[in-house]
Amino acid sequence: MLNVKKRKMVIKSRENSVGAKAFLIGVVLAVAIGLSTTLIPIPALATYSAQIYAILVILGLIVGFMNVAGRDSQTFLWAGAVLVVVSKFGMESVTGSLIGIGIGDAVSSTFAALLALFVPATIIVALKTVFSISKI
Repeated sequence: MLNVKKRKMVIKSRENSVGAKAFLIGVVLAVAIGLSTTLIPIPALATYSAQIYAILVILGLIVGFMNVAGRDSQTFLWAGAVLVVVSKFGMESVTGSLIGIGIGDAVSSTFAALLALFVPATIIVALKTVFSISKI
């Protein structure tokens, strides 16, 4: 019995590791694509931005499916919802206020990339939570 419990913990640990790595890669890509628009022009990132956004969405799905479960889902949903709302409003307001400095586009692009990562993850966790509630 103890061996079965230990094996389940190892499997759960590996799932969390994959989700955590996907989350880290997604955040790094989101910041890189955001900064590449204006501050540090990287032609390859600009050329493949559509594919990078698709990768961010896929990584968001992986994070939602693998990284968040049980009691952590409510915390993730609150944090994810706040991040999505603030990023969306930040995209619009930051562009106007920082346009004279020249970094408004970079900040707006970073927020957009973070949205591409967090919206799918938040939706998946929300659906998982709703389904777990309905299994009463």
